[in-house]
Amino acid sequence: MPPVPPQKAEFPKFVDSLWCVYIVSVAAAFNAEFVTYPLDLVKTRLQIQGEQSKNGKLGQTPYRGMIKTALGITREEGIRKLWQGVHAAFFRHLIYSGTRIITYKALKDAFIKRHPEQTYFPLWQSALCGVSAGAFAQYLASPTDLLKVQLQMEGKRRLLGLPPRVNGIADAFQKVWSAGGIRGLWKGSVPNVQRAALVNLGDLTTYDTAKRVIMRHTDLPDNYVLHILASSCAGFVAASMGTPADVIKTRVMNQPLDEKGRGLLYTSSVDCLRKTIKQESLGALYKGFIPIWMRMAPWSLTFWLTYEEVVKLMGAKSW
Repeated sequence: MPPVPPQKAEFPKFVDSLWCVYIVSVAAAFNAEFVTYPLDLVKTRLQIQGEQSKNGKLGQTPYRGMIKTALGITREEGIRKLWQGVHAAFFRHLIYSGTRIITYKALKDAFIKRHPEQTYFPLWQSALCGVSAGAFAQYLASPTDLLKVQLQMEGKRRLLGLPPRVNGIADAFQKVWSAGGIRGLWKGSVPNVQRAALVNLGDLTTYDTAKRVIMRHTDLPDNYVLHILASSCAGFVAASMGTPADVIKTRVMNQPLDEKGRGLLYTSSVDCLRKTIKQESLGALYKGFIPIWMRMAPWSLTFWLTYEEVVKLMGAKSW
């Protein structure tokens, strides 16, 4: 009697459900965020350099590059300050990362079901899904991004001899709410959503497309080597597309408010764009590009490797 082949382990159906994808996405984002967060802090500090204060004078912090800024934060504020505001970033990813992944997946599945004759997912459909997923997720998560930016800038304010603006995430939330109400929590949401749409066009769309193209034109299996190649492409494209909107978002969110919750430096994201180019040239829109790229590349790599390995262990479908 021939030997009975071993039965393949069956995994519960929930591993392919949207809520399971959501949980895995958030866990992968937490891992990626903690590893790369210091670069995000450095990027935020670089983007504020050169910004005019309310009285028209430039800030007193000297211009520094990426490495000098990181070393300066470590020396002047302590190495732990490189993770200042990371808890706000974790709160953000509870909303943002899970929402963007399940939205993209749901839209992609809907497109595929409507066109079962397609042998691959077209680039224009992937781009549409990426932009929509990123914009929707970021709009929901915009208040947490606002709190994160304000917490990241507290170390610089203390060095300039300015009084602390916020003391922790709860205090930041209370002050933002007191100053502008619920609308104040979405200050800077327009450039934030614009940035997220561009970043996810670069990240989700590029990763999905690059992975399929590499698999179609090479003999590489669906393993970590393929994931590294696809995520490296995604990180570079996302940084290139998202940096200008990121600069505008950071400045709009960081500006002080008057008693009515209106910005004292910029009236809108367009006004911020105009003033930034006029006062500092077009190149200012790419301030912090190197740390953004250096962060997005390992962030994308860490996120997608974590995500793909976890779903593989669970027996769910790969991305």
